[in-house]
Amino acid sequence: MPQLPERVTRTLRIGRLGARQTTSYALHRARRATTRAKDREALDAQFAIRSTEDVVKALGQMKGVMMKAGQMMSWVAEGLPPEAAAALASLQADGPPMAPSLAAKVITHELGKPPEKIFRTWNPVPIAAASIGQVHRATLKDGRKVAVKVQYPGIADAMTADLGNAEVLYRLFGVFALKGFDAKGVVDELRERVADELDYTIEAKNQTAFVERYRGHPFIRIPAIVPEFSTSKVLVSEWVDGMSFDTFLATADEPTKQKAAEVVFRFAQQSVHRYLLANGDPHAGNYRFHQDGTVTFLDFGMVKQFDPDEWARLAPSLDAMVFAQDPELTVKVMEDTGFLNPGHGLDPKDVWAYVSQPYVPFLLDSFTYEPGWVGETLRALLDRNGPYADVMKTVNMPPSFVVLDRVVWGVSSLMGRLHATAPWRSILSEYRHNTPSQTDLGKAEEAWRSQHS
Repeated sequence: MPQLPERVTRTLRIGRLGARQTTSYALHRARRATTRAKDREALDAQFAIRSTEDVVKALGQMKGVMMKAGQMMSWVAEGLPPEAAAALASLQADGPPMAPSLAAKVITHELGKPPEKIFRTWNPVPIAAASIGQVHRATLKDGRKVAVKVQYPGIADAMTADLGNAEVLYRLFGVFALKGFDAKGVVDELRERVADELDYTIEAKNQTAFVERYRGHPFIRIPAIVPEFSTSKVLVSEWVDGMSFDTFLATADEPTKQKAAEVVFRFAQQSVHRYLLANGDPHAGNYRFHQDGTVTFLDFGMVKQFDPDEWARLAPSLDAMVFAQDPELTVKVMEDTGFLNPGHGLDPKDVWAYVSQPYVPFLLDSFTYEPGWVGETLRALLDRNGPYADVMKTVNMPPSFVVLDRVVWGVSSLMGRLHATAPWRSILSEYRHNTPSQTDLGKAEEAWRSQHS
């Protein structure tokens, strides 16, 4: 019997996953209806574990967009039972690298010469391997140390095929059956962002935009691109020495951890509010930490550049919710923005109480993130039988908000692991309303801005 083409095999694999999850959820709902109320939580936990492990098993076998989709979904991990969270989080781990000869073949095809002829030194063993490509360490002829990202051969064709399976992806993102979770909007935004990741010239452009905006910054570092050695499938940038997050967490003293936390928070907020740029992959693996508490930010493949008009529609929701803390105004703005359809009939106080939960750190003069905060907040937000069930069924997420939501949860998760304490609302106000800074880092940044304005 002839072997099916890889594209057909991948489509069937994804389709079977979606069908299994749909059937599994229907059976779970039937069992839940006949289960005593006190036993339903345990039943839900078991279903979440089984569902997540099935998804991870299917996606983990597939480099490319499906694995990237799993990584995009991993923001819900902290709201799942520990076993399910661990399974889903495994998709963030490095994938198996390609053979050194394949990496060299890509370099030769893209740059016209094998790596040994282009670089003074070339390490054929990658330092990291992920869903789309892997990174090698090298030295240019002029002595500069560089990181060389090499795209897997054929991954663009495979991912393009996966991106075309829109209906299957919609079903996949419905696995967790979350009310208020616009699977179509998430998938459409994912498809656009992941398509960008396939072209390293777009990533080079994104990274250069960040380099230009943060050049000379006192505590935010972005490695520069080396354009003459960068193509659509090879990306060369300055090499950065630094600690992984786990090493930093284990060795840094408390003041340095607090400083690094504020740096990460400021980078995320300033990029969005001042430069309309959201780096949509905010996890610790994309950061390098330094002994003085400064941070280097890596990987700019998934960047959302907001149109000024688009951002002007979204930003008032944050102002109404965080700074005005006005339920009536919040609901009105949400209706204008597309988070709510007019005529929903919801109590504004219930809406505000629900949608403001991810932003509790901004509602207070000072707030300490704890490791369990993100998980507890997500569980409350996703509780279909909780006090905000009616709001969950009605609130929608505009597609343009998807990457921003990922930034909020990704940064919050990191803050929790650092037990970060700061006047977060005041810091946010610096970027939203140009108010004076209350922290040393903010004052250092004000001085930098005055010299670079």
